[in-house]
Amino acid sequence: MPIPSPAPNRSELIDHLVRTRIAGDVATPRDNNLAHYRRLANGDRHYWLGLELGDRWTDEQDVLAVMAERCGVVDDPQHRTGQDTIDPELTVDGLDRMATRLRKAAEDRQRVLFATGHPGGLLDVHRNVAASLRAAGCEIVVIPPGLGADDGYVFQFCDVAMLERGATLWHTHSPEPMSAILTGLEGEGRPWPDLVMADHGWAGCAGQRGIDAVGFADCNDPALFIGEAEGTVAVSVPLDDHVVNPRFYDPLTAYLIAAAGLTPQP
Repeated sequence: MPIPSPAPNRSELIDHLVRTRIAGDVATPRDNNLAHYRRLANGDRHYWLGLELGDRWTDEQDVLAVMAERCGVVDDPQHRTGQDTIDPELTVDGLDRMATRLRKAAEDRQRVLFATGHPGGLLDVHRNVAASLRAAGCEIVVIPPGLGADDGYVFQFCDVAMLERGATLWHTHSPEPMSAILTGLEGEGRPWPDLVMADHGWAGCAGQRGIDAVGFADCNDPALFIGEAEGTVAVSVPLDDHVVNPRFYDPLTAYLIAAAGLTPQP
């Protein structure tokens, strides 16, 4: 299905994000957000998403402060249950920053790798951006064949790397699939990407390895926002990364492609 044309303007997109709960009052509850912030602060590497945070983020309140600033969650530490939020203005600000990096990739005809741990929600976002960058002259990195990670296989479909296990595409936060790709590229004597557009541990691992990484992150995934605050991740866009209908992301994709000065492809 083609993405909307013309692309929405900023105010139209914000209205859409709030109406579809990609931002605004999102489905992720406050207690889940705080539990994830606490686990990250306690050193649970599952919540580090491939980043190396050391002992710099051991206070849950420091994590909450970053999330309030960069994602728009409620900044009151006494707000423990019920509704939490993503600021749609911050979502669009993040898309604008991502668009600037995509524009540079197109201008320099860079090598770009796309990957997602949310194939049920974000696959088409990545696929459409990949098609637009290819049309602009970028090389979309083809991953080596036969890669394994996390008891599954890393493979590429519609230019997007994903984890497959038991003939099913998997939702994964793990950095191991991206690590497998980078190791595989090295083994073939091929260069790493100039840019990775991804989410979860795919983006975190790439950023930790020194690759420019731009990605999407939900309000219960604080690591990528911390990574951006520290400069390890280039851009982290706050949004609900798995709303009920993946077509709800189409106006967002159209906005991103237009803001990057790219042309949407059929």
